Amino acid sequence: MRVLACDPPIDWDSIKTSHDFQTAIMRLSRDASISSIIEKEILSKHRKALILFGTFHVFHGAPAGFQKDYPNSTFVIAELGMFGTKLSSLSRDPFAVWPNPSIASVKGTWLGALDLAHFYPPPDLVDQDCKYHHAFPKSLQGPVENLVDAFLYLGPQDLRLRQKIPADIVLDADYMKEWRRRQALPGSPGGGFDEQTFSQGILGHAENPIFNLDVSNTPPDPKGLAEAIKMCREHKSQVR
Repeated sequence: MRVLACDPPIDWDSIKTSHDFQTAIMRLSRDASISSIIEKEILSKHRKALILFGTFHVFHGAPAGFQKDYPNSTFVIAELGMFGTKLSSLSRDPFAVWPNPSIASVKGTWLGALDLAHFYPPPDLVDQDCKYHHAFPKSLQGPVENLVDAFLYLGPQDLRLRQKIPADIVLDADYMKEWRRRQALPGSPGGGFDEQTFSQGILGHAENPIFNLDVSNTPPDPKGLAEAIKMCREHKSQVR
């Protein structure tokens, strides 16, 4: 088995502040890195691969550009996101007769006719003009059958389980120290990291492994949004 890492490299030893982190993120393009590696190591060599990414990176029409040069080269399978998490609001369970597990083609189906907002909450985005939007970009609007080829069904949505953190990771003092440092950087994916909350989360998830997808429509953090817009403007001025 050959494993390829497609994220762009970051010199984490040089990341000391949230500004360092935001500058690195603005400078690097994850989608460009993904496309480059897939084209070079897989498609140009006529190989096949199982690609495990966040679905938004590989939607048909997503920013990752390898599908433009290699049309019809991918078969995109997505999970159901938040769809079906509140079946009490539906007249009947649409998955009652589905085998578990199963993969269902979406083209020409009732699922395929739905838009992306039925499966994922719209994101908070700062566009290339440094303007804020709470919506999917135009390339991801329209029927979901234009974005994916199939959905993966793994049983009732309300019974999904969290993946346990392996004990050898939690007990690796050096690894956890560096992980905490990165998580504590404001503006990072775990910005505002609180070690006590993290520890309580491990215990809580062990006691109750049910994964509850948070679909609440909470407004963006004003400070984080202001910082993102500021960094966008600084990056644009430097590029010019």
